[in-house]
Amino acid sequence: MTQRRSLLRAATLVPLASPALAPLALPRRALAQAPGFPSRPLRILVPAVAAGGSDTATRILLPSLAARLGQPVVADNRPGGSGNLANEVLAQAAADGHTLQMGTIGNIAVNPLIQRNLAINPLRDFTHVSLAVQVTNLLVVPADRPWRSVAELVAAARARPGSLSYGSSGVGSAGHLAGALLDQVAGIESVHIPYRGGGQLITDILSGKLDFSFATAATTLDHVLTGRLRALAVPSAERSALVPTVPTIAEAGLPGYAVLNWYMLVAPRGLPPAVTATLNTAVRAALAEPEVRRKLAQQGIEPLPSTPEEATAFLGAEMTKWAAVVRQAGIGTE
Repeated sequence: MTQRRSLLRAATLVPLASPALAPLALPRRALAQAPGFPSRPLRILVPAVAAGGSDTATRILLPSLAARLGQPVVADNRPGGSGNLANEVLAQAAADGHTLQMGTIGNIAVNPLIQRNLAINPLRDFTHVSLAVQVTNLLVVPADRPWRSVAELVAAARARPGSLSYGSSGVGSAGHLAGALLDQVAGIESVHIPYRGGGQLITDILSGKLDFSFATAATTLDHVLTGRLRALAVPSAERSALVPTVPTIAEAGLPGYAVLNWYMLVAPRGLPPAVTATLNTAVRAALAEPEVRRKLAQQGIEPLPSTPEEATAFLGAEMTKWAAVVRQAGIGTE
């Protein structure tokens, strides 16, 4: 309980309003459902292609959610427009709880900041059912680079401004934000190379075309273990249980640095409170299941459930935090 609340605070460096989270361990028969809900199968929109982080986390949760809700729950991949397509589909869906989305930091927190003509604002236009998970990211460099610490990487960047490049899975992604924040906190200037997903990004950093990257543990850890990549730090506020010996960037000499790569379950605006409560209880109970947690951990994903109120406060705080970084970095003019 204390760890989950700490993670929620650390992501934005501000406290959340709710004084406590309800217990996670809920027996299936204790799930009090809204009258008549659900009345048909549910779908969870995924704003990315299959096999990505948000898709993987969603599919791990599907069987448990279906068992608890008493209806099939399916993933509906809707990549496109940097996640805006999934936002549009969700905004047009009926607010009855049968259409949800596994929103990401990129498409529900950052897109409104860097694409200012968007008609949909997820803070205003969505119901925030629950935070779902956080994804372990690693700051990695190719094995042929000489840097063995964040301090050495920063020193090299300062010595040659604008010469080091880093890759991310797209403009506004968690990896992009992590690199922009590193520039600002460390006082360096690096070159951002956006990719369409993580596949080609990993290929290019393995080949040495990139100098560093903030990428998911699911795509980098095997290469770290085989020595093809070197993990310098994790960008989150706390060390990851997946790689407990790898320091945080704050521990490595840049205090206050924190980037959390998270997913949140959201629904259309106007979802009835009873339906929101039913879904929230189901999500939190699913995330407490040992088998679900085991499968998530294998992918470098950790449960991060919340109340709906905490989810709303969290999203607002994240948008406020990243608005300042986006402005300073000029993201949105790329």
